[in-house]
Amino acid sequence: NENALECIRFFCASHEVHEIFWCTPYIQDSVIRKLVNFGLDSLIKVKILTDSGASESIRLDKYDRLPAIDLSVVPLDESFNQYQKRLFDLFFSTLVVISVMSWLAPLIGLLIKLDSKGPVFFVQERSGRLNKSFNCFKFRSMKTSVDAHEKQASKGDPRITKLGAFLRKSSIDELPQFFNVFLGDMSVVGPRPHMLKHTQEYSKLIEKFMGRHYVKPGITGLAQCMGYRGETQTVQDMENRVRLDRYYIENWSFWLDIKIIFLTVVSLIRGSDKAY
Repeated sequence: NENALECIRFFCASHEVHEIFWCTPYIQDSVIRKLVNFGLDSLIKVKILTDSGASESIRLDKYDRLPAIDLSVVPLDESFNQYQKRLFDLFFSTLVVISVMSWLAPLIGLLIKLDSKGPVFFVQERSGRLNKSFNCFKFRSMKTSVDAHEKQASKGDPRITKLGAFLRKSSIDELPQFFNVFLGDMSVVGPRPHMLKHTQEYSKLIEKFMGRHYVKPGITGLAQCMGYRGETQTVQDMENRVRLDRYYIENWSFWLDIKIIFLTVVSLIRGSDKAY
């Protein structure tokens, strides 16, 4: 390193140099100080390149007097973006609760009671942000069973009630999750929350699976509006969801949320053979 520094000094003395880029996997602190001081004395900018290969999104932070490179920067790390998303969630969820759920919930509740025995709401623990569990609300669309918290609904599932089939097909059964959004457990848009058992299983099978828990789960998400909804029959199905969830997290913007909501509405109008 000392020899390289001498070569740099010699080269700069005989050439017009404006910037120095030092690219090395390791550099001694003493050499960095000498190189920076040389650059200041010679009016040359000194920049250190790191070949991390870990992420396309990096940011330079400072801890005390030490520089640190953050290799996992995502848009929702920024406080302004967090406030913007939360304010939208509060506005949207309040609007839905007041204008829709205030009259629809009692009506659906009555129909559920007339259709089958059991509670109006189905409450299930699911994986949330930072993999912390929360109680996810849905209108009950199945007969009460002991495997409700472990077995995913499948096509022609005998547990689904007659009314439940309509609620699931139309996605009306998901509407109570706007209460989760209002409470702050969920967001309008984000990766869909999974049963705790599925989180444990898929985290062992799929690389980067747990990364989807970096943000709050959503009522709808990029994967869902792209057609990946309902039952996950193969590991490949889940891998595709994770890939889209990761893309959403790494490329979040307010307008991406609006686009996903619009595409979700279009998808609901068109209907889907995966909704059962």
